[in-house]
Amino acid sequence: DLAHGRYLTQRIEAADDLTLCFPTAINIVCFRYDPGGMDEAALKQINVEIMVRMQESGIAAVSDTTVKGRHCLRAALNNHRTTPADLDILLDEVRRLGRLLAGKTA
Repeated sequence: DLAHGRYLTQRIEAADDLTLCFPTAINIVCFRYDPGGMDEAALKQINVEIMVRMQESGIAAVSDTTVKGRHCLRAALNNHRTTPADLDILLDEVRRLGRLLAGKTA
């Protein structure tokens, strides 16, 4: 789970439209979709909608939290069957939904 947290963190840091909200020290990764140019209220709104849509579709069960005043998605990695491919699917879907909700090409 710790290795998966590091993997997910590296993928987030490499993306231009995702932001790591807090350094990853354990199996919990806090991040958000952030394409730039949005205020905190808009970022919260879009990330809450991403979370809800992912939960409803069954893609992933991320939750949300606030870290240092910034709303973010929270991925708690604690399933021994999780693979890096699962984490790729998670981030691909966050980014696809984020672009869709931000009015950009999905």
